[in-house]
Formats: sequence, structure tokens, C-alpha cells
Amino acid sequence: MSTPRSAVLERLAYTLAAPVLAVAPNLYPDSPVNMVVQLAGAAGIGGWVLAYRSGEQGSGRKILRWSPLVLAAAVDVAAKSTNGWGPWWLDGLLAAGWAAAGSIVLPFSRHARRRHLPALAAPALAPAAQPETVPVAAWQLDDGASIFTRQVRQLWERAGNPGRTIVVKAVPHTGMPHDLSLLLRASEAGRPITGLTDAAVAAAFGTDVSVVRFAEVQQQAGREGGPGWLEVHVTPDAEQRRRTAPTAAEKWQDTIGGDRGAIPGSVFVKKVRDRERKVTHYIAQVPDEAGAPRVNQHALAAALKTKYDEGRLFVTVDGSQVLVSLWDSSPLAQVFPATRELLKPDKDGRWVTGFLGNGQPARNRVYTDRGAAHGLFVAPSGGGKTQLMGLHVAADALFGAVVMLATEAPDEKTAALGKHTARYGVGALYMIRLLRVLVALMEIRGEMPWQDGQVHEWDPTRPGCPYRMLSAYLDEFLSAARNGEYGAEIMDLAELVSVKGRKYGVGLKVAGQSIYVQDGFTQLLCENLRENCIPVVLKVAPKKVSDMFKALGIPPEYIPDPLPRSFSAEEEGRIERVMRGEPEPPTDSNTGGAGWIIEAKQPDVLRTLFMDFKAGIDGYFPDTIATLTDHEIRELEARDLWFDWNEPPRPGEFGPEPDDEDEDTAPRPRRGRKTPAPRRRDTVTTARQALEAIKHLNNA
Repeated sequence: MSTPRSAVLERLAYTLAAPVLAVAPNLYPDSPVNMVVQLAGAAGIGGWVLAYRSGEQGSGRKILRWSPLVLAAAVDVAAKSTNGWGPWWLDGLLAAGWAAAGSIVLPFSRHARRRHLPALAAPALAPAAQPETVPVAAWQLDDGASIFTRQVRQLWERAGNPGRTIVVKAVPHTGMPHDLSLLLRASEAGRPITGLTDAAVAAAFGTDVSVVRFAEVQQQAGREGGPGWLEVHVTPDAEQRRRTAPTAAEKWQDTIGGDRGAIPGSVFVKKVRDRERKVTHYIAQVPDEAGAPRVNQHALAAALKTKYDEGRLFVTVDGSQVLVSLWDSSPLAQVFPATRELLKPDKDGRWVTGFLGNGQPARNRVYTDRGAAHGLFVAPSGGGKTQLMGLHVAADALFGAVVMLATEAPDEKTAALGKHTARYGVGALYMIRLLRVLVALMEIRGEMPWQDGQVHEWDPTRPGCPYRMLSAYLDEFLSAARNGEYGAEIMDLAELVSVKGRKYGVGLKVAGQSIYVQDGFTQLLCENLRENCIPVVLKVAPKKVSDMFKALGIPPEYIPDPLPRSFSAEEEGRIERVMRGEPEPPTDSNTGGAGWIIEAKQPDVLRTLFMDFKAGIDGYFPDTIATLTDHEIRELEARDLWFDWNEPPRPGEFGPEPDDEDEDTAPRPRRGRKTPAPRRRDTVTTARQALEAIKHLNNA
């Protein structure tokens, strides 16, 4: 091992100072050199006395530290006391012996610097101010230290006491032969530990940097704390076990809860397996100071060994808690049969529409605290819109409401639903007649006294209501609203019912393939329906998802990702099929009835209940069909609005008929309402246009 530079310099100083000690007293007795040497010797004697009287460990090292000065003064006095150079050149021999003592014996610099102590030497602890209740002896390194602690100290001192620290205590980990925890303190009292690195600790124990972890030391009774202390954990065995067989909490921290994980800052709470439903729930907690949990669902799916577009992974955020539900197979690919029990509304008017991705029932309402509920169903062809409408029709009928259904084009399923409604018809003419009845009923019901003799707004919780709730379903609404003869009035009447109908127990349920303003769906109607219903959107094309939810007033941060084209797991063996030249199996398009329900500002993924039309739907409906009261029918007949709405237009029903003489020469006027209707408003883009729309509704 190479000699430290400090030792080499000290030996050189002894060699150069020895001739001075021999020559100066003989040639220059009055030289200031002699005075300086003797004063240094006196200081050394003072150091001896102080070291002896302290009684602390390390006194011997202090005495050795002062010895060169005392011996140099002794050589100088002896040289002055002899005649000439003394007998047998005694002055030169004494000076040479003094130099040899400092050079041959371990240099005194090693006693002055504790990191040069031999490995087996017990280092002294620098004195530090201690609490009065704790004896000073309690802080001494060799006072009651275990064999394991002493062995660790040897390794630590062999490494040069990294970071100028000393080992106070070392504790082995049970069952882990190479794992331990160290309690360190600064070698100098009152100095913080600043220079210690994990690499220095790893080198001291011959392990990897990744298994070293630092922790702060809190002050306890009988022990100091703070920046002058440090706790170090060296856990190579635990890290090896964590890599090969991690616990659920460790796996979560390594793959999900880290700073770059799928849910940064989250801490694993527990894992729950639901064997009956075949789903595994992971519950995690995010510290309150971290704010709302941030979830990267694609990274989360990768960490849980699945794919986001498989539809197996669903995340529910509740304050600072996060629930991650991982299904064995996508719940959106399952079939949930509709039952009369699920469709029957409870005392709050809620009934089960389907099931969310996390397994919770998704519920809709037949009424809200504002009155009769409206409805908004959006889905492309084949998306399950008629199935969803059938669920709503059954729920309204089981509630006891009067149900009327109008569709723009005939359909097998809507025809089957029509058998369980008070009125059913096809075409834009039928739809406009239904809407005219709804507007008239609002006027009629507004004058019908309740049991207490007063007139009230409709409330299902208040007794004495003289009429039933009415739900009107308009299927393929946008197609009817584009009709050249009746479309403008259909849209105007629908807007009016969406504004005022709820107060009179009239709910408007609109179904179509779009809610875009540019497709003919006015912004005013969309907002009125959205505020008074729980919309359901099914199977939207990926490119339309963003625009669709923006039109529904969903904030950008809550707009969901598109649903996958299929929820069935991909068949394995594609490489083998490619090598054999075989075609890929057909994709199972099983997303009908899958979509989103928007009860709050954040859409939730759901799969609607399945109503089996082929097996018959009579069992979903009550035995009797609710109808309007006799008073309502008489009032409608008086207004010439209650008749067979499948009849051709009656004379004067949509304005004055042309004279017979002019019929051949003049163009036939467009049919319209008896009262002139304003032009249809396709868009409302400015405050002035919105104000004009409101004025029109008030006038209507």
C-alpha cells in the first residue's frame, strides 16, 4: 500500500529539522530558533497535561500528537548544555534519533488524522454537547456495542469513514444475511452530514448502488436527530427477492406508483379478488398534497399486462382514492338480460339501464327534481339505439306513465314497442301531430286543478295530481326534422316541449344518430334535453367522439377515448397463420349496446341491458296500457287534435287550402301551421340569435 503524502511530508520535515536542532544551539546559542523550539516544547507539555486530565478515550493519541515538539525542545536544551558537540558527538546523535523516532515509528500525522488508523483500532468519538439527561458514556462507540456493530465499524473505517461519519449502531435484518441498517452521525459535533453518497456506502459493503437507501433521523428520547444524523439501509437480499417475487405493494410501487408510473405518487392499499364476477380490484391512495390523481390508462394497462382497447381495465377516481378494476374478460362484451325487476323504477324514479365497466349498475330516471325527465339516445345504425329506447319505454310504462311513440320510418322493433304504447305511428306527419298534442296538453294541464283545488306544477311526490306523466318518443328525429313540409315545425315544437314540458309531466325522448348542430339538431334543443335527462351515447365512431361530447357540454379533460372495435380477445397464433398463408379469423363485432352514460360531467362506460325482441317483450310491460284522462281527451277533441294521426292531412290543418280554380295554375302552397311559423333556426352562434330564439319561445 502506498505511503500517504502527509506521512512523506512529515518524514521530510523531521529530516530537515534534525540538523537545525544540532547546529543552532552550538553555533548560535542566542538565536531565535532556540527560543521558538523551547516555546513549542512548553506548548507540547501543556497539551500532555490537558490530554491526561481529560480522561477520555483518545488521550494517548493526543499525547503522541504533542510528543515531537516536547522531544525537540529536549534535544535543544541538551545541545546547549554540552560543551561543543558533546562527547562522541552527542548533540548530533540526539538530533538524528529524534528524526528517526518520527520517521521509523508510525508517523504522528496518522494519529492526528483518524482515517489513517488501522482497521482494528477503535476510533475516538469527537465530544459533542449532549442532553443533560443522557450520560456522555452513552454516545461512546465502544460502550456496549454489539459484535455485529464492531464488525461493521471495521468495514466503515476501512473505507475511510465515508462522508466523515461514524457508525453509532448497526442492525442486521432478520432472515436476510446481507441486509443491514446503519445509524450514522457526523464525526465532528455540530456538523451536518453532507458528503455521503450512496456510491460510497455501496463501495464500503461491496454491493450495488441501487440497494442503498437513506432516511432522515428524527429526534427521540435519549437520542439526537437532525442533519447531523443519518439512517442508511443496505438491502441486497430484499432487492433480490423484490425482483424475483415482489409483493403486490412492491409491484405497484415499481410499475405504477413511481414518479414516472401510470398513477404517479399513488400508494397501494389492498387487492381484492371477486371470484364470482371474475374481476380483480386494486385500491390505491394518493396523498392529499399531491392533488387529484393523474391516471395514464395506456401505461396502466401495460403495467397490468393487458391492452387498453381490450375493454378489461376500468379506473374509478373518488377524491384521493383510485379503484382499478381488471376483469378476466371485458364486461362490455357480456350480455346482461333485461328483467322487469331491473326496469321497474324505484321511489326516486331510478331504474337500471345497464352496467358500468366497473360492475356498478348504470341507472336512468323517469323523472328528476325538476319534473318529468327528457331523454337523449344517440347511436349509429346497429349501435343498439332501438334496444335502449325499448328499455326506456318499458320503464316509463312500469312507472304508470302514458307512452306515445312516433318514428320517421317503420321498423320491426319499434312496431313491437308500439303495441305497448297508447299511440304509435310512422312518418313526419304523425310526429308533428304528436308534438302538437304535447303543446296543447301543456296548456290543458296548466289549467287542471289538483285535489286541493289549486293548480301546481307536476310533482310525482305530491298527492292529488289529476293527470299521468306522459313520455313521447321521437325515433329518427333528425330525419323527420329535415322533412320539406313539416321539418321546421317539428323542430320548433320540440324545442318548446323541451323547455316547458317537464313542468306539466311531459317528457320528450329524442333518438337519433347525431346531435350535431350542423346535422340539424339545434343547440337550444340539445342544451334543454341535456340539462333535464341522463343522455346515453352508444358506439360512436372514433373520429366523432370528441365533437359529440363537446356538443353535449362535456369539458375537454373528461372527453373519453373511443371504444375498441371489438371487446373479444385477439386470437393467438397470427405468426403461424401468416407462415401457413391462412386468413385471419373474422372480428367479432360485439360493441352493440356499449357506450357511455352521462349522469355527471364525466361520461362512464356502460353496456345496456339486452331486451330479447325475438323471444317476445310482453313480459317487460304492465298488463294495462295507461292513457290520457277523459278530460284531456275532450279538450284535445275540442281543439281538433285528437283523431287518427295516420290520416292524410285534413283541410285547413296546416294552413288555408288553395282555391279549386287556382289549383291548376298556381303552385300548391307548402303546408304549415295555422299560425305562421318562423324560419327554422339551424344554428345559434351569437348572443343575438340566442336572444331571438328565447323571444320566439316566449311568444309561442
